[in-house]
Amino acid sequence: MSTPDPQSPVPDASRPESKDRIYRSPAGIAGGALLLLIAGWLGVDALISGHGRTPWLALAALILVVPLVSAFTLRPAVFANEDRLRVRNPFRVIVLPWAQVASLRSSYSNEVVAASGTKYQLWAVPVSLRARKKVAKQQARAADGDGRRPGSAGRPSPLGFGRSHQPATAPTRATTDQIMDDLRRLAETRAGEPSAQGEVTVRWAYEVMGPAIAGAVLLAILLATG
Repeated sequence: MSTPDPQSPVPDASRPESKDRIYRSPAGIAGGALLLLIAGWLGVDALISGHGRTPWLALAALILVVPLVSAFTLRPAVFANEDRLRVRNPFRVIVLPWAQVASLRSSYSNEVVAASGTKYQLWAVPVSLRARKKVAKQQARAADGDGRRPGSAGRPSPLGFGRSHQPATAPTRATTDQIMDDLRRLAETRAGEPSAQGEVTVRWAYEVMGPAIAGAVLLAILLATG
């Protein structure tokens, strides 16, 4: 059992904890729900109507598949408040006080880099190259005639009605890139605050790993003894 460091900042109990901003992947949640529905339908059908070893194989497969699908689709989330960034990945939960965040990077994946140099991927904020290309095209249309057909710009109707000449507002960043910008602003503005100090903590998600391992072992035994 560790003892508190007398030199570490003591949280102010009178200061209310700020509310978390929660970032998740809607596509991941929808895909995970669909996969779980299909797995549940097939698995329950095999449990009820299967013969011989089939129900046992179906049970082992469900114990293995359901935690893994949930871990990679429904579980990932990023929680950010004024004091820290909490990253819930498939098999780990990483808590980084803003003082420990060295940078937030976006390339083919979004990741946070701790002051120690350790990198942690943000599973809940996946990079979408397609979304970036879509935003770039919308910006190009907005810059070139407000997206209207050639010859349609600057032609009001004889009665003074017609389309507005105000340029349409085009998104400047893809959604996940905007999320990363928000996190960077929090890191820059809050890193020096006393409440944002501390050490990085990592906790393994044994509640996910345990059932998945049990299902894998049971399935392997059933297949080996079949």
